[in-house]
Amino acid sequence: MKSMVLTDGPLGPEQHSLLEYPITPPQADGSVVEIADGLLWLRMPMPMALDHINVYLLQDDDGWYILDTGLNTETTRQLWLTVIEKHCKSKAIKGVICTHFHYDHSGLATWLTQTFNVPLYMTYGEFYMIKTISSGLASLGNDHQLDFYHRSGLPRKDVDAMLNSCRKDPFIKLCPPSFTRLREGDVLTIGKRRWQIVIGEGHSPEHACLYCAEDKLLLAGDQLLPHISSNILVTEMEPQGQPLKYWLSSLEKLQTLDPNTLVLPAHGPVFREMHLRAKQLIQHHLEQLDILRAFALQVTEFNAYQAMKHLFKRSLSPIESMMALGETLAHLNWLESNGDLFCQRTNDTGINSYLSTDKIKEDRITL
Repeated sequence: MKSMVLTDGPLGPEQHSLLEYPITPPQADGSVVEIADGLLWLRMPMPMALDHINVYLLQDDDGWYILDTGLNTETTRQLWLTVIEKHCKSKAIKGVICTHFHYDHSGLATWLTQTFNVPLYMTYGEFYMIKTISSGLASLGNDHQLDFYHRSGLPRKDVDAMLNSCRKDPFIKLCPPSFTRLREGDVLTIGKRRWQIVIGEGHSPEHACLYCAEDKLLLAGDQLLPHISSNILVTEMEPQGQPLKYWLSSLEKLQTLDPNTLVLPAHGPVFREMHLRAKQLIQHHLEQLDILRAFALQVTEFNAYQAMKHLFKRSLSPIESMMALGETLAHLNWLESNGDLFCQRTNDTGINSYLSTDKIKEDRITL
């Protein structure tokens, strides 16, 4: 499923205005905008709150590469056929590159690669995450999942609502049959440009950005967005995972690239001031951590569901609740690993409870 930010925090309009937006976006109707010679920007519509995804065409000497696919819908398939016929200058499609596994980025990977008989390029972690999710559809609501949500303190009715929403999701499809692997530091030479693979973590396991140092261009996927922050979540597959740690490290890595780089994101407008944007996103999560530290000092103990309700005060849909809980757990895991929280995992309720380590010392609580 698509997982994006649920909070505004420091990411409101006053922050967005500090970035530079040099190019007017295309409409999500098959229109294209030329970013640079041989690099086209187009948008595919999405029937959800996040109503578009940016996708790109990269021109090689004898054909084109598609970067990210859009959702698996008839509308998107027809738009691709229209765009390719109108804008690819009778040159063949040579390959499909997916930045990561989320289905707005990879949902049409199978159709595109089979329609044009071309390879799919992805990282190992992203390809096998699609396989894992596809193979797990039949076992939604298994004992391990139910135990994970119980330990988080989530009411069973909320768990059932989340799982039912996942079962009804129309966009989760089977995994493509094969892929060509992308690795950190690999270089794809497409036309006159050399695109270096820069791997990010946190939002997804092994997210591939493409960076052209000579032209100062970054195809950023969801790793750096101008108006929203990508969801960072923990799931039952890795309950003690540290996605926030690796997300923050990935944002710091992006700040080593040329500060004048033009960022081509998966959502929102193309922008400059990438270092500033990375710092804004880091600050957002540091503030979320501070909120949880303060909450831990206000109560004797709490569970992840209670922490989620403290962080996300507005009404949430079942899918939004799943993302909010996962993001809360990502922050709780970071605080636990940093020594700010202690987690009791053995108790009569079977629900994990968190305590502030400062309060433990202050109140001399015996664990």
